[in-house]
Amino acid sequence: MTHAVGIIPARYASKRLPGKPLALIQGRPMIQHVFERAVKAKTIQRLVIATDDSRIREAASSFGADVLMTSPDHQSGTDRVAEAARQLLLPSEAVVVNIQGDEPLLQPEVVDQLVETLREAADVPMATLVHPGFGHTDFHDPGVVKVVFDARRRALYFSRAPIPHPREATGPLTYYKHIGLYAFRNHFLQQFTKLPPGVLEQMEKLEQLRALEHGFPILVVPTAYDSVSVDTPLDLMKVEDILEDLSAGSDL
Repeated sequence: MTHAVGIIPARYASKRLPGKPLALIQGRPMIQHVFERAVKAKTIQRLVIATDDSRIREAASSFGADVLMTSPDHQSGTDRVAEAARQLLLPSEAVVVNIQGDEPLLQPEVVDQLVETLREAADVPMATLVHPGFGHTDFHDPGVVKVVFDARRRALYFSRAPIPHPREATGPLTYYKHIGLYAFRNHFLQQFTKLPPGVLEQMEKLEQLRALEHGFPILVVPTAYDSVSVDTPLDLMKVEDILEDLSAGSDL
């Protein structure tokens, strides 16, 4: 069976929420919530936090996480994950899951979905998640990335614009929202981070377009999981409310 590792990139600097990984949610740092959920995934043999900040390292060590110190010069979380994979001396075909450190409501089953997808699809180098969307609010929100894909579930394009464009309004609006979890084969992860950013990537500010622009397929995996990421203090309050509802036995 193909070796699989989960890596959570975590940096202290954040324009909208400085120290985001250590922001407290129900008295525990957000990175702890992510780690404790991700570690329940059944398909990964190891889970590590990759950071460049001693404060995050100390916090992660305090709740028993495996931590790797990485360069402070990385431009993206993917670059940090790639360095961590090199430090771990992972084999070329190992599956590496980039687990976002700002999703404290992560469901471990989606990590398993990605790993199992790459294990079964030998002809694709990376996979990501999509969630069916309904209604106009998210569809027209540039902060919500939309994706279209072919009959084999290979991504055709990711965009902040509303795609596909419904030429005629003949029924309910349906589309797919991109959920920013990725699984890579390690050899492609190392290659991907060395590729030059593409024109579309720079226009849309979407790193995954680099793979498509250079001719590499991305397999999309539909999931019922709808991401709740934390980027602002208001997002923290939203997550707190959701967790309180869950603790109270709500159906949310």
